[in-house]
Amino acid sequence: MVQDSAQQEPPAAPATRARDLLPSVVPALVVGVACSLLLTGVSLAAEELQDVLWQVLPDALGVGRYSVLWMFVVLVTTGIAVGLVVWKVPGHAGPDPATTGLDAPALPPMVLPGLLLASALMLAGGPSLGPENPIIAVNVSLAVWLGARAAPRAPGRGWMVLAEAATIGALFGTPVAAALVISEALAGQRIKGRLWDSLFAPLTAAASGALTATLVSQPSFDLGLPPFGSPGWADLLAALTVAAVGALLGMCAVHALPYVHGAFQRLRHPMLMLPAGGAVLGALAALGGPLTLFKGLDEVAELAADPGGWSAGQFATMTVVKLAALLVATSCGFRGGRIFPAVFVGTALGLCAHALVPGVQPAVGVSAGVLGVLLAITRQGWVSLFVAAALVASPSVLVLLCIASLPAWLLVTGRPQMQLRADGTPVR
Repeated sequence: MVQDSAQQEPPAAPATRARDLLPSVVPALVVGVACSLLLTGVSLAAEELQDVLWQVLPDALGVGRYSVLWMFVVLVTTGIAVGLVVWKVPGHAGPDPATTGLDAPALPPMVLPGLLLASALMLAGGPSLGPENPIIAVNVSLAVWLGARAAPRAPGRGWMVLAEAATIGALFGTPVAAALVISEALAGQRIKGRLWDSLFAPLTAAASGALTATLVSQPSFDLGLPPFGSPGWADLLAALTVAAVGALLGMCAVHALPYVHGAFQRLRHPMLMLPAGGAVLGALAALGGPLTLFKGLDEVAELAADPGGWSAGQFATMTVVKLAALLVATSCGFRGGRIFPAVFVGTALGLCAHALVPGVQPAVGVSAGVLGVLLAITRQGWVSLFVAAALVASPSVLVLLCIASLPAWLLVTGRPQMQLRADGTPVR
């Protein structure tokens, strides 16, 4: 019986020869550097415009930089500017952002300038979205278009994977995140050869993208929270509870997306949808304060620098407002991604738990909150674990997060995702 069962086992996939992998190194390096430089360039341009909008102009006009009036004016103006791009620029700045995720399709070249412009205006103007989705879409499209001319026989899917891996590596400053995303994508596919052979070229692109970003802009996710020692039973209970609450909170936004998106779609025109979205975001910013503006990464660092600087009620308000702002910005047509704002939501939730129950360590609360919210918003298990762990840079927290991810995953798996089909129904 043992011999028969052994004979029935399929043979192990043969490993790819080194000489077959080596030709992919140079293209992967080139794609990695190019994708990272494009991301960095757009981010730097957006930061310069942000300084003008939120510092130079209000100072020149004698208006408070983050007064309620100025936040409302800038967000509505940003909606008008992005609406003009979506309306008038060829390609209309790409597909509806509520229908896109990290796995972007290759878009026609004529779409890309408008998408880049809309993304830069959004990043500078303050809506609660990050750069990841549109930048990945642009890099993927450019890689496929240029790759088809440089190597016509190479499969287009290969260029797409390289560009996606390179951009994710540049976004997080490490190739580990890209490897986890691609491994998760490959898990549902039949791959030829060994897994590491399939990851070789994407990991090369991600490494070069991450290294380029590190040399140029030095991204860092470590929040510098108070050090965390050996975990105890109370820490495990806190991680389980906060992660579950984060997942449930994120699922509230997921379930609300079709309805909020449908409400904005009834306006039918980008010059109505986006300014209306800007007005709603202005009202939310007035409620939650300036920290609930923008993609949220710098604002997360400000929160973490002083975990006791706000009350539990203030943290709870920022949590709900930022999640609502993420939902509105996604629904009304601003071009952007959802990972970085979700990190802010999880961080504010974790610090709220610490303020309510001082026994909840800030590192445990923040990492568990980010884990739960990201699981609901992205449905990417490995990325959620990676980002949550990277924020606190403590190996002992990773054990708690792995355990806390299990009940949180049960709350989100098989349910609608925060992404819609073209007809407005949620992806599952």
